[in-house]
Amino acid sequence: MNTQTLECLVIEPPMAATASVIWLHGLGADGHDFESLVPELGQLERGVRFILPHASERPVTINGGYVMRAWYDIRRPDLRVDTDTAGIRASVVAVVALIDAEIARGIAPERIVLAGFSQGGAIVLHAGLTYPQRLGGILALSTYLAMPDALAAEISAANRATPVFIGHGTEDTIAVYALAEDTRTRLQALGGSVELHTYRMPHSVCMEEVTDIRAWLQEILA
Repeated sequence: MNTQTLECLVIEPPMAATASVIWLHGLGADGHDFESLVPELGQLERGVRFILPHASERPVTINGGYVMRAWYDIRRPDLRVDTDTAGIRASVVAVVALIDAEIARGIAPERIVLAGFSQGGAIVLHAGLTYPQRLGGILALSTYLAMPDALAAEISAANRATPVFIGHGTEDTIAVYALAEDTRTRLQALGGSVELHTYRMPHSVCMEEVTDIRAWLQEILA
């Protein structure tokens, strides 16, 4: 993924931004997917900028090679089999470039939160936990650790204990709920500070989860 061409929807607060949330969409969506959710989170009036990038378009094997926006290829229904490590690493580089750009604009790294749904969540988990400067937090929704062994080897001391909010539906048939429990277990074994929030929902976001995310962001960006 070429970081020079990674387009983003940017939602600015009504005053000078003092914090940023970089939020990645899931497979086949784009940055507009969570645009309507931003006002519901109550952070704009607190000076938080939202950056919603659009993934590049690429063929996705599990969807018959159909070209769509994706952070990496999915080759098997079991998301941990035949992993597209090259695609994941390229997207991680793209997210790191977005973090670096926010720091260059004057946002302190500990005031930057990474968020992602499904594929996007897998990317922000790896990007955030391996980033060399302490970030504010990581919001991982309906997702999993795409490269758990690599993460264990590459995790940054600065972000080992960065707060991680995992939100997952018990009725998820795409990223099954067991992946959320596995993510929590692995991150805790690495010394992580992890909250697992469980909802009775499929591969989606529900209003109860939005309420919990709002409260978590309120605390993280206090």
